[in-house]
Amino acid sequence: MLRNMDTKTITTKDYLIQGRDIVIISIQPWYYELGSNCKNIATELAKQNRVLYVNIPITRKTYFSKKDNEGVANHCRIIKNKSNTIEKIDEQMWQFYPTTLIESINWLPFTTIFKIINKINNKRFAADIQKAITTLQFKNVILFNDNDIYNGFHLKELLSPAIYIYYMRDFLQGFDFWKKHSKVLEPELIRKADIAVANSLYYADYCFGFNKHSTYIGQGCNLDLFDPEKVMEIPVELSRISKPIIGYVGALDSSRLDHDILRILAKANANWQIVLVGPQDEAFQQSDLHQISNIHFIGKRPIEQLATYIKGFDVCINPQLINLVTSGNYPLKIDEYLAMGKPVVATKTKAMELFEGYTYLANTPQEYPELIEQVLYKNERFALAKGVLFAKSHTWENSITGLYKAIMMLKQEHNDN
Repeated sequence: MLRNMDTKTITTKDYLIQGRDIVIISIQPWYYELGSNCKNIATELAKQNRVLYVNIPITRKTYFSKKDNEGVANHCRIIKNKSNTIEKIDEQMWQFYPTTLIESINWLPFTTIFKIINKINNKRFAADIQKAITTLQFKNVILFNDNDIYNGFHLKELLSPAIYIYYMRDFLQGFDFWKKHSKVLEPELIRKADIAVANSLYYADYCFGFNKHSTYIGQGCNLDLFDPEKVMEIPVELSRISKPIIGYVGALDSSRLDHDILRILAKANANWQIVLVGPQDEAFQQSDLHQISNIHFIGKRPIEQLATYIKGFDVCINPQLINLVTSGNYPLKIDEYLAMGKPVVATKTKAMELFEGYTYLANTPQEYPELIEQVLYKNERFALAKGVLFAKSHTWENSITGLYKAIMMLKQEHNDN
């Protein structure tokens, strides 16, 4: 297994895949406003190949319900009218709106029954995709599955792609919606994939337990907004908070973040100001953290403003819980912190091993105050300039290069045999 990429020796030119037809399925449709790894991967692949991005199929339940999302509502209108199913996104990329409805089956209590009906759903989905492939005259297709365990489970057999790639970027088995059936289906899907690729070392190791052709391809980051040279000022509300500021930027999600770490930090030193920038879930909104005077909830801010807050932090933190969801999850915010030239203290997880030479890692919540003190008072800082360079090495070009290399290694193995 290619467990880590040496970006000094691997270049896109060396392992370039070009002129291919690539079909991508994903758990996130293209029309969702939120960015995603898969959309970035599709954009990078389309620089040298033709790419068909297949939106997630609509369930019968969704079709006949109220549509809160305009993208979903538009998809349903396309299903009704059976027109404009293929839309050009760029010179070499299209998005496809499947028009065949599938059944909502995640509620089924037994995985054996789920698998039977899921195969019927997959056949409907595959037939739709095949129509789009034929319309665009795609040949010798590479099929890239972005973490869609259920809708992509049978597509290797049904579409017979030249190469079937499974991309793992989230441990869906850790989420309530997915855990019932995915703990059985995902290992089976990884086994039958030609290649399994992952954006974290933890997920690559997990995949390797089921498929020897499993590869860590790294995580691409768009760091244009996180350039300290472009950030001149900090927000006025931040300038009114006394120093030192220990800051976090991101969603305040209680399934991922440890409330106790924040309590411990606030009580360790009354002069430390804990600043949290991001939307709160219900548990955070109702927590006693709001009654602690040196914890400040700033609220959600536009992504364009996040770097201005990071600029005002003395130390950046990522106070993660350790669970099935977080242990392998790639911590994108760490790249953003490092790119801004800030010292970072974070919970030690398997995925954070990648950053060991550039960050301070806490094994327990109780270790956080000591590490913060090292940064603030003992002048024991990693070379921040090295952290900036390390973060900037995590580009989508390098990630796709890792994918290309995995494909080339598979082809070479087949040729040798």
